[in-house]
Amino acid sequence: MTAAVRTIVVASDLSPNAEPALAWAKQLARQYSARLVLVHAFRPHPPAAPEFVRWPDERYEEIRGRLRAELGRQAETVRKGGVIVDYELGVGAGFEVVIAAAERHGADLIVAGTRGWTVCKSLLLGSTAARLISHARCPVLTVHPADAGVPRPVRTVVVPTDFSEDAALAIEAATRMLGGSGRGRRLVLLHSHHVPHEGKYLPGYVLEDAIAAADASARRTLEELAATLRRDGVSIDTVTYGLEPMEAILDHARSVGADLIAMGTHGRSGLNRLVFGSTAERVVASAPCPVLTVRRQPA
Repeated sequence: MTAAVRTIVVASDLSPNAEPALAWAKQLARQYSARLVLVHAFRPHPPAAPEFVRWPDERYEEIRGRLRAELGRQAETVRKGGVIVDYELGVGAGFEVVIAAAERHGADLIVAGTRGWTVCKSLLLGSTAARLISHARCPVLTVHPADAGVPRPVRTVVVPTDFSEDAALAIEAATRMLGGSGRGRRLVLLHSHHVPHEGKYLPGYVLEDAIAAADASARRTLEELAATLRRDGVSIDTVTYGLEPMEAILDHARSVGADLIAMGTHGRSGLNRLVFGSTAERVVASAPCPVLTVRRQPA
């Protein structure tokens, strides 16, 4: 069994959108008796873009001092909840400051909020969260504004798998989040296979045979994988879907009331494309619960 979660770094921009992420981080810290490190990144000057207002250079230290005080107040509120917490104010781009803090503290997990909803109900992941997912060495938990409220202990984790190394890393991280065996705690291994558009031109009996063979093979492989995990005391369910992967993942997470979805994201591109990207990207943007992403390190 993998080691427990001991140190959690929380990306805090001190805005209301960050509150659900902080609430989840506090719950996880209590569940695992972990230490929190709140990290806020301060840029001496906002980005050179028309929507940002620049401030006079002589106000730099004043702003920095007020940010540190506000971060300290946030940490004190967390500390009153019985959680061990430190805080840091870094200078630079948000994702770089948070990743540097995570590596310095040997963090097991980074928790970050997403930006919010657009008028067309599409979730904006936000550049800091996207870059954390694509660059951090440890798993990253993204929490939507819709995940506000009283966070719950992590008991049901859905892990989509294509039987790759990326998926294996996600399974490992998910078992760590579950914290071992225990009543009501389970890992749901999900494999989805769907028919590409070109396959629809095949004769019906050929297509049916191919789908049946794919499903049988996936079920065998899932059960072999589940048997290995059960030996470690983890409760495992397995399920296969004949749907497009994102649809299958979201549907099943809703149906089982998942507390978490855990997914691997390959190290070549991570979650850099936020609209027409990988299954992991689209799941992060639309999931009914927080999503844990794990990046395979480049060779």
